[in-house]
Amino acid sequence: MSQTFEITIDGKVLTVDGSLTILEAAKKANIYIPTLCYHPDLKPTSNCGICVVEVNGHPQPKRACSTPVTPGMTVKTNTLKLREYRKTLLRLLLSNHDVSCPTCDANEKCELQKLVNNMGIQLNDLQPLLKKVPLDQTSIAIVRDPNKCISCGRCVTVCNEVQTVNALTFVNRGFEGSIETAFMKGIGNSPCVNCGQCIVYCPTGALTERSEVEQVWKAIFDETKHVIVQEAPAIRVSLADEFGMSPSEISTEKMYAALKAIGFDTVMDTNFTADLTIMEEGTELVDRLKAGIQKPLVTSCSPGWIKFMETYYPDLADCVSTAKSPMSMFGVLSKTYFAKQKNIDPASIVSVAIMPCTAKKFEARRPELSDSGFQDTDYVLTTREFLRMIKEAGIDFKNLEPAEPDHGMSYYTGAGTIFGATGGVMEAALRSGYTLVTGEELEDVEIKAVRGLEGVKEAEINIPNFGNLKVAVAHGLANARKLMDKVRQQINETGKSEYHFIEIMACPGGCVGGGGQPKGNDLAKRMLRAEGLYNDDKKAKIRKSHQNPEITKIYEDFLGKPNSEIAHKLLHTVYFKRSQFDGKSTEQVTKKEAHH
Repeated sequence: MSQTFEITIDGKVLTVDGSLTILEAAKKANIYIPTLCYHPDLKPTSNCGICVVEVNGHPQPKRACSTPVTPGMTVKTNTLKLREYRKTLLRLLLSNHDVSCPTCDANEKCELQKLVNNMGIQLNDLQPLLKKVPLDQTSIAIVRDPNKCISCGRCVTVCNEVQTVNALTFVNRGFEGSIETAFMKGIGNSPCVNCGQCIVYCPTGALTERSEVEQVWKAIFDETKHVIVQEAPAIRVSLADEFGMSPSEISTEKMYAALKAIGFDTVMDTNFTADLTIMEEGTELVDRLKAGIQKPLVTSCSPGWIKFMETYYPDLADCVSTAKSPMSMFGVLSKTYFAKQKNIDPASIVSVAIMPCTAKKFEARRPELSDSGFQDTDYVLTTREFLRMIKEAGIDFKNLEPAEPDHGMSYYTGAGTIFGATGGVMEAALRSGYTLVTGEELEDVEIKAVRGLEGVKEAEINIPNFGNLKVAVAHGLANARKLMDKVRQQINETGKSEYHFIEIMACPGGCVGGGGQPKGNDLAKRMLRAEGLYNDDKKAKIRKSHQNPEITKIYEDFLGKPNSEIAHKLLHTVYFKRSQFDGKSTEQVTKKEAHH
């Protein structure tokens, strides 16, 4: 345990833990030090210098984000010297920055903009030095604008250390320095898995999603089209947060009302197909257990994880569930089951998904996801794009009257809603998997051992007539790498693994922290969003996927049973091996066939 001692910041005597930096000690005492490159979830890089402070005994200012506290230290955070130093740094940044705030996606969310406003810097005092370069639009999901990049390094840190994808790097130094992709071929020609964590952590508008808002508006106003929309579990908590409600508050009925006010023809819910995913994936797990397969089944809901697996672990592709994600299941069913039920020509259906995830844009464009005879999901909007549509339509979200979704593919259980948090898919699967194996109902449905933000969580669940089912949950791709390296080693050495079932989510915290969520969401806020989903689950009348009456109906009317021939044709998929240099697929590594 670190020792404690006294320091003084701005005349205030503090007793601090010796493991802290000056910035951390100041934050605990509610003393403001401006920052730009610093983020509480990431290791400090000391790149920007905005957080400089004066420390006794040191002639030059020190960077508070990386300078540890020492006994007796005296710190000043706000002097004329520091104010001028910070203003000079900001002027240098702005002189080499595309200052187009009113039209920037990060407007009112930009940390640089906030600092400039707070410090009273006038733009007409600046000497423009920017030499504009083209946008990087090589990716289906992510757009890079180097003209708005301030080289803070957050995107590099999160890509290389939190996600271990290594798609971004620094090139050159000083004023000529910039952030680029390998060989400078563009992010779409890199190992990028489209997780979008770089966007979430970017303090400016240098990284954004490739927007499909205008295409969706055109479809809505096209009278020959029937536009159907689905919304992921995590959307309903991030909306509440964005409109001034608590981050842990669920706004499901207001979300439905906003979608209807925007003009979607049919409003249903991805949570329904989250329940359906449990039935398909759970049946797959039970079949593997009964067949004595001694390799784990790994969940397949996260498209960032799937591309990561195809790039770095294609040899373990046969461990990954072939079940499509809830979004893709909804997409294919909207143009088959729904079209048949409503007697609508599937060619006229436009299927829109609102997701907390930029990788879903890439998933929607995967050519193999067209089992309806069309592109199953036409457009994917991130939470940020949905928010822009709400504001563009002039909708007063906070004061909306609640609305109900349309029937058919909208009813969901508590199990479906917790998909949005890390560990949620595992917990939902175990609630129904227990019944699929034993024929009995699991009494205590809250499996808290798989909840929380620990990087890798493990648990053993006793199942009568089977024994202990060993499961693991990982979120964030660095943690996924640790877990899959262990699985690979076990299989290579013994031909089997200690785990039976594994859940992996590409984004830290799960979908509540997805790359399409509003900017400014750190891990603490993600925990609050997860809490909202668990509260929604707790209030649900039905908390197990196999008890969902709409799920029962779709099997009776259309799919037959889980993993049936038609279910496998429509609801399951294949995987590919991808190059670690440019992310392109090189060969198909799985077949689309039922496991039983």
